[in-house]
Amino acid sequence: MASGTQELESFVREALTRGCTREDVERAMLAAGWSQEQARSALGAYATVDFPVPVPRPRPYLSAREAFLYLVMFSTLYLSAYNLGSLLFDFINRAFPDPAARDYSGMVDDNIRWSVASLIIAFPAFILVSRYIHRELVRNPVKRLSTIRRWLTYITLFIAASFLIGDLITLVYNLLGGELTVRFLLKVTTVAAIAGTTFGYYLWDLRREERE
Repeated sequence: MASGTQELESFVREALTRGCTREDVERAMLAAGWSQEQARSALGAYATVDFPVPVPRPRPYLSAREAFLYLVMFSTLYLSAYNLGSLLFDFINRAFPDPAARDYSGMVDDNIRWSVASLIIAFPAFILVSRYIHRELVRNPVKRLSTIRRWLTYITLFIAASFLIGDLITLVYNLLGGELTVRFLLKVTTVAAIAGTTFGYYLWDLRREERE
């Protein structure tokens, strides 16, 4: 597959060097049996700039330093989201206690203290690293091609989507069983708000990047 891709890009380079238009090159590739996605990807390897020979675009790359920064950013994001949800769940349990459950106020207090401590450390760390990465991207937009960045962004979208789907399944299950309570609805809303906000932001960021 890698050899085929290199061969296709070599063909595109040769065709563009000879003065063929991008539309003609794409039509030739499609006629030869390449898919439209493969054709556009091969053409996208070369920038649309006015120069006698095709100019290659920057390629995705993997940097150990950026891998560290993105791993810290996304791990603190997950930690912050989890502990925010846990904290809100504990507040809901306090406001709307389950009559059938035994008294576990001491455990709730300990959970609240742990969640608050985690948020005090993890969320500022997430904000600081995010702001640093954002400044780096503004200074050098080519860093958006970082492989680790794209992988972790899509993993985050997958995790958020999984929580949203699971949340909706739980809601429908309880709705069909007639077991909707204020306590349950508040917890479902909490999960939907946290997962939905995360999913929406990173999906918007990817789409903005594609437009740019």
